[in-house]
Amino acid sequence: MQIRTKRKVHWLRRALQWAVFLLFLQLLLSTVQGVSGLPQDLFFRLDPLLGISAILAGRIWIPALTLGGLVLLSALVFGRAWCGWICPLGSLLDWLPARRKRRLSPTLRTLKHLLLLLLLVLTVLGSLALAGLDPIALFWRGLATVLLPALRALTSAAEGALYQVPALNPATDWLDSLLRGPLPLDQPFFLPNLWVLGLMIFVLALNAMHRRFWCLSLCPLGALLAWPSRIALFRRQVEAQACISCGRCRDICPTSAVDSEANFSSDPAECVTCLECREICPTRAIHFPRLQRLAVAKPYDPKRREALGSLGIVATGILLARMIPPVVETQALFVRPPGASESSLASLCFRCGHCVRVCPTGGLQPLSVQGGLEQLWTPVLVSRRGPCSFSCNSCGAVCPTGAIPPLPLAEKQATRIGLAKIDRTRCIPWAEGKECIVCEEVCPVAEKAVKLEQQTVPAADGETTVLRPFVFSDLCIGCGICEQQCPVVGDAAIRVFVR
Repeated sequence: MQIRTKRKVHWLRRALQWAVFLLFLQLLLSTVQGVSGLPQDLFFRLDPLLGISAILAGRIWIPALTLGGLVLLSALVFGRAWCGWICPLGSLLDWLPARRKRRLSPTLRTLKHLLLLLLLVLTVLGSLALAGLDPIALFWRGLATVLLPALRALTSAAEGALYQVPALNPATDWLDSLLRGPLPLDQPFFLPNLWVLGLMIFVLALNAMHRRFWCLSLCPLGALLAWPSRIALFRRQVEAQACISCGRCRDICPTSAVDSEANFSSDPAECVTCLECREICPTRAIHFPRLQRLAVAKPYDPKRREALGSLGIVATGILLARMIPPVVETQALFVRPPGASESSLASLCFRCGHCVRVCPTGGLQPLSVQGGLEQLWTPVLVSRRGPCSFSCNSCGAVCPTGAIPPLPLAEKQATRIGLAKIDRTRCIPWAEGKECIVCEEVCPVAEKAVKLEQQTVPAADGETTVLRPFVFSDLCIGCGICEQQCPVVGDAAIRVFVR
């Protein structure tokens, strides 16, 4: 009967992992133009690391992010159960093939604490540059900015091929209607975002070294939850008289928390309460009672020299983070979402990809290394890919922290994010003396920020008249539709700049 009970607990964990993982995907897929049954940022609200970081860096109180305090309190009772039962990235790592029996050095645990310390110090200095390494932000960003657009591109290509077979047209239409809701319809696959996907694949590939290597050595959220877990009430305990030292619990532990040199007890700061050791123990020597203090391994405690070395590494990292210049010296090309500023994005942006996900044109993309570490993964408008839609204000509606303010549509339509400028050496009417009125036609501003003036220009047979475009800076809001629609091949002849 006891073995059957253990199996029930084991399958209960598996069922909860799948339920939470599917909820995570449902919130991601339903984050379309600000429409969702549940808060799209639910997992971000529950993430204590992101909440603490945003409040410290932004110097403001964000009530929606205080839910993360409940997760910290739960760690005082159940330890790192969030990592073993709830975290969608942790669940995915559990399901992927992994090397299980290899033991990693306990000093590798230092890496995640160093990363956490570096992240927190940067937040005190007003920067969320490393917030994108939080597991929730990292996983969501990879899915929202790369995998979904890539899947849509592949689906469109497959549908185009299937439409060549008339007999398959009804099935193709059904498939298109099925995918029309969850997949972005207009967002192009942005090739520079492949490195974002590469980071996520790297995290998953670390399983080849050790199961849940990310959780063991690199996850900053896991490091934060490890602190209250040291004194958790619900922790793994071993009956010394019943233990036969078979080592099965040590081999199966996903985070190398079991110490064979301490009678196979475990470090509560590293145990993710997965219960797999309890499941596999042949003598039933492993229990998870509350308010009892049996055999518990001594928590990992770095020596003084290691601690000083860690502080030195953190200090060096902070200096590098603050001193490394951006690849692009000027930020004139970094057109930001309406109402957002460089300072608000640096101190409040989670680098999560919510705004990228809801952008109907695919114009918003995560900034790469061009802006330096301070602005890494913050949203930037790539107007040539897609403009800021005049009738959309969804990016501000879904931003979890207010880094992009939730502007009413009328206010958003009057908010300038940049200024269009014409390159007369590339513009068709200016450079070739031929008529082109595309930029004026597509300008969404009521009074037209791009106006055409008739001018006399030299021609082969004398003179001719041509309509040439002019940008009126007092009317232009920098939406970028003129840049996106410009028929000139390559870089547009009219481009949007911040200034």
